[in-house]
Formats: sequence, structure tokens, C-alpha cells
Amino acid sequence: MSSPVYVFAGIPAVNRVLYHRLKFSVGDPVALIESEGESTLIVRDIEMERAKRHARVDQVFCPADFAPKEGLSGDREIATGQALALFLKRKGHEQVESDRTLPFSFANEILSRGIGLKFNPDLGVKERRAKSEEELDWLRKAQKITTEIVERACRLIARSSADAEGILNYAGMTVTSERMRSQIDRWLLEEGYRNPESIVAGGPQAADCHHLGSGALRTGQPILVDIFPCDKQTGYNGDCTRTVVHGEISDEVAAMHRAVHAAHSAATHAVAEGVTGETVHQAAIDVIREAGYRAERPDGTSVGDVPTMTHGTGHGIGLEVHEPPLLDFSGPELVAGDVLTIEPGLYSPAIGGVRIEDLVFVTETGCESITCDLPTGLDWR
Repeated sequence: MSSPVYVFAGIPAVNRVLYHRLKFSVGDPVALIESEGESTLIVRDIEMERAKRHARVDQVFCPADFAPKEGLSGDREIATGQALALFLKRKGHEQVESDRTLPFSFANEILSRGIGLKFNPDLGVKERRAKSEEELDWLRKAQKITTEIVERACRLIARSSADAEGILNYAGMTVTSERMRSQIDRWLLEEGYRNPESIVAGGPQAADCHHLGSGALRTGQPILVDIFPCDKQTGYNGDCTRTVVHGEISDEVAAMHRAVHAAHSAATHAVAEGVTGETVHQAAIDVIREAGYRAERPDGTSVGDVPTMTHGTGHGIGLEVHEPPLLDFSGPELVAGDVLTIEPGLYSPAIGGVRIEDLVFVTETGCESITCDLPTGLDWR
């Protein structure tokens, strides 16, 4: 029985499956063929020399090397698909397998040449889960910068002053969610990171766990600071959340924080190779419920007066902030080398949100933290 022929296609600058296999970024469409231990890249002609130097492949061609009789399309994506299909035809491949990211334009060219195309849902997914030592180093670096910026943001908020109405001020300006995000962006840019919009959400806004936050921040309210930047050099991400309260911490918020901290610890201790993501999630929500809170998905109505954990306990991270596996119901078995977020939280429309998030990587016997010694408390003065 012949070994399978794998095909991947798209733009490596945005297709993380392709980039992971090539470790080569380009903003034009490419096609990658892997067969019997040999890898072939089809890339735009002006990128060939750079690809030969940097792409982790055995051979490099351009679409013109496999042009149909009628000529290549003027559309780069379709032209690359035409070349891919003709390459496969000339090699005598009657069937290929591809992953969930294959553009339909490429699939159409393959099928139009009478080549069978099989969907493999695990292709390009499982290979990315068990991180190499090189990848772990890149993730450690990204997380180190991430935690440093989280700490700066939390301390700036905690050390602000509050006016008579409870609105925070720093260096003569009102501290708003928008200004904090802009400051976080500047800090990260100086470190060589690009940053999606961070979450800086205070008070009831943070009852929605992914609300970015808007307007003035206030004393006495829990404020979520969630930062998940990408290292421009390596493409790997960090992800960290802390909760900060300026001024007096209410008994309600302190109790929510104790439950979240205990759930974070329980989930972390549940992580090990072979354990399912569901088991880790269950460890977290058991603690949440034992503390008198709720753990359930929103159904379109208010979660009510009782603070509730409305999401899973975490997810994989690497070249994307959200990668398999999920730490949630039906979450799969963990493998050694998985890098995961552990991020239980509690949310209340009247109070806001409390969340603690760190990164761990899975070992045969448990897990090890790759978040630096960052405080987990609410007081950041």
C-alpha cells in the first residue's frame, strides 16, 4: 500500500498550519506537497530564492514550472492551484489528503484534474500540539513579555488616584479602558510584539468575559486585564489575565477571587499526559460550585445574581492564541508537550468579573508553569 500524499495550500503569513510546517512566511499563496518523506513547495517566482534558503522543504518550484497548455490564470491563487494539480498529475498521484484549511480554489483545481481528495480532520492539528523544545523556548519568551506588561498595567491602575466620583486618574489624565489598551500596545510594540485589542474591562462590563472594556475605570471595582500578544519574530503567542482592584476590595469580590484562585490551583494539579480536557475543566468547576457559585453556559438570558463561570477552563496556545485542545466538556486527552492556558473565572452583572490565567506545558506526570512569578492577588500597589 502506497503512503499517503499530503497537500497544504494558502498564505503562510496567515495560515498557521502552513507556517508551522515551513517555518517560512510569505504573503502570497503557496502549495506544499509531502510524499514519501519528500516535501515540495510551489511559490511565486520572486520568492523562490528566499524559500530555498529558509523554507523547511526539499525542493522549490514556481507555478510557471507546471503551467497548463492554456496558460496560467492571472489570479495568483488560482495559478498556484493549477500548478499544484499539474504537479500531482505528473507525479501520478491519484489521491491526496488535505487538512481543514485547504482553500476551495485549490480543491477545485485538484478535483478538476480527476485526482481524489480526502479530508483529514487531524492533519496539521496533532502535529502542532506537542511543542518542540524550540517552540517551548519561543512560548516562554512570549509569556515572559506578556506577564511583564500585565504587571505594568495592573500596577499603573492600582497606583492611580481616585477623584470624588471614584474615577481613576494618572499623570493628570482619566484612566480609561481605551487609554490603557493604547499604553499596552505601545509597551508591546517596543518589545517587538503585535497585539490584538487587549481586554481592560472594569466593573459590570466584565460580566461579559470577552468585553474589551470602555470608558473610565473606577476605584473599588474589579478590573480584568487580559493580554495575548504575538512575537513578531517567532509568531508564537503569550496569554495572561489578572484582576486588579484599586482601593478597597469588597467582601464579595474577595470571595469570588478566593474561589477562582482555588479553581485555578485544582485545574493545574489535574493536568497530566493522558488526562482529558474535560477532567481538568471538571476539577475547576467542582471547586467553583463547592464555593457556592454556578458553572454553566449562558442561554441568552442573564446569569442572575449568583456569580457564574460561563466558559471552559482553558485552551491550547502556540502559533495561534486559541488552538486545540480545549479544557472543556468533551475535551480530548492531553499529550506531553501541549501548552495550555488555565483560566477559570467568575462573572456577575452586578459586580463584574474575576479571572486568573497562566500558561502551563504538559508533562508525563503533570505540568510545569511557563508563567513567571506574577502575583495573582487583587491588590497591585
